[in-house]
Amino acid sequence: MRSLMLVVLLGCVVAAMADHHSCGTLQRLKVKQQWSHAFGHGDSRIDFGIALWRAIFNQEPSYRALFKQVGGDDETSPAFIAHSQRVLGGLDMVISLLDQADTANAQLAHLKHQHDARGIPVAAYGVLKNAALATIGAQLGRCGDKEAWSACFDFIAEAIHG
Repeated sequence: MRSLMLVVLLGCVVAAMADHHSCGTLQRLKVKQQWSHAFGHGDSRIDFGIALWRAIFNQEPSYRALFKQVGGDDETSPAFIAHSQRVLGGLDMVISLLDQADTANAQLAHLKHQHDARGIPVAAYGVLKNAALATIGAQLGRCGDKEAWSACFDFIAEAIHG
């Protein structure tokens, strides 16, 4: 009986270690919970969006020109805030569906179609990831799981641009 328990315990440890750098079940649940805290609600979502886009534009100032039609020269303008909330609403939906594989995959396929039509460069996903991890990290502090976020962000980005 002891050897069986030891084998099961070792199997669990190996499974947990193998899943450590992937967007597995535990990581998806952590990301969902942490996103709820980081993104917040009401006006805090607007503040989150402003911080995120400032981080994006600080990394890649040339990206402002991509958002000229929605007021990209001022991330606090009503037009740009509306755009920001549409983008973050899509991300919010995907994150909330992470533990519902079929529905999440359908939403990711929809977003892929939208992003393919707009010609979003693959490099933009890396810029967004860096900005998102920094913005989320600022909200969560040491409680954030950067590895889970990185793995799940990569999963989402790959599904959209892949």
